[in-house]
Amino acid sequence: YVVNPGRYGLRKQSEALEFLKEIGFKVNPNYEVVEGVDGIVNYWRKWLNLRNSLEYNIDGIVIKVNDFEYQKMLGETAKSPRWAIAFKFPAEQARTVLKDITIQVGRTGVLTPVAELEPVQLAGTTVKRASLHNFDYIRDKDIRIGDTVIVEKAGDIIPQVVKPIVEYRDGDEKEVSPPDKCPVCGGPVGKLKEEEVALRCLNPHCPAKLKRALEVFASRDAMDIDGLGEKLIDQLVDLGIVKDVADIYYLTPFDLIPLERMGPKAAANLLESIEKSKNAPLHKLITALGIPMVGSKTARILAERFGSIGRLASATMDELLSIEGIGEEIARSVVEYFSLPKTKEIIEKLRRAGVKMEEKIEKKPKPLKGLKFVITGTLKNYTRNEIEERIRELGGEVSSSVSKKTDYLILGENPGSKYQKALNLGVKIISEEEFEKLVESKMKGE
Repeated sequence: YVVNPGRYGLRKQSEALEFLKEIGFKVNPNYEVVEGVDGIVNYWRKWLNLRNSLEYNIDGIVIKVNDFEYQKMLGETAKSPRWAIAFKFPAEQARTVLKDITIQVGRTGVLTPVAELEPVQLAGTTVKRASLHNFDYIRDKDIRIGDTVIVEKAGDIIPQVVKPIVEYRDGDEKEVSPPDKCPVCGGPVGKLKEEEVALRCLNPHCPAKLKRALEVFASRDAMDIDGLGEKLIDQLVDLGIVKDVADIYYLTPFDLIPLERMGPKAAANLLESIEKSKNAPLHKLITALGIPMVGSKTARILAERFGSIGRLASATMDELLSIEGIGEEIARSVVEYFSLPKTKEIIEKLRRAGVKMEEKIEKKPKPLKGLKFVITGTLKNYTRNEIEERIRELGGEVSSSVSKKTDYLILGENPGSKYQKALNLGVKIISEEEFEKLVESKMKGE
């Protein structure tokens, strides 16, 4: 990118790249100016054939309108420029043997089949496992244990089994049937809705579900409990020390010190982090509960509307549906979640442990209401989460991408491509100090 290319007499993308090269920047030498659709297709085919000769992985090419004036005329959408588009290559594929199928159990009990493969090189990495999506997919594709299969990386990221090579079968392959019980707890499995594809463990006390629920509970967007990671959670659940998320607040040094990699100091640090989390904002607690279909954004809306877990727990469908941003499925999910006896038990245990269950609903001033902000670079006085939280508290919106609807880009050190996009769109760019002055002036009603 060249800031203000017109200042240097640059009218085209290709001219900008040559200019950058002349003044000492490293520029990818493989760009090319082409004409028409045929030129684009020929360039794409060229790099489809040469992609493996590069020292790095690529998954396609980017086509840009060369003339800056035409770029300006075409403009941008909320997510991307109209003058540039990615032209992807077909996903790279490899052939290997499906040795076995294992099953993962998620936080909501979904049983996900996973292919265990003979290791194979694919898009620059060694792949040993791949997604099989669900048991309907296995049935429809007639995938069997022992099959030679085609594997590809979806979007060059997630390995997945595409299909079996039927002509390689020798008769020893085993057909796969959906399980009739949970592979972790032995509990019953089924579908919550007839039209649902996913099979779920229906046992509310399944340890695999509990482990995933604890990971969500301790995560940064939720209670933010530093030190409560996956391996420690596995030990706590497997040893029966923790039986639900509320048990976290009843841990003692005697529970923790005997555990692997957990001496007195580590135990003390974890217990301190757990104690600190008791005062987490209400929206983080709502996120931590893991209510189906309620993420951090919806949790914030619910916290602002109800102000306490008690009021949220007694909310009716009509009350929830009256809130902007809450639809019928989310409302039903919230009502159903708080109607469960286990939920009521967990809430009571959290309350007894001293977890903050309510916040004063204040009519705080919202001086940034209606303003949209994007942040780029490293800030001096805020972490990214802190400044986003401050903007939202003051009524503003935070977006991850710059568009014509962006009002301000807050600029830190070492900014990314958002900076150039803001310049191109004429978005106002401000520093941290200017952001604080903006808040101050808005508070005064200026």
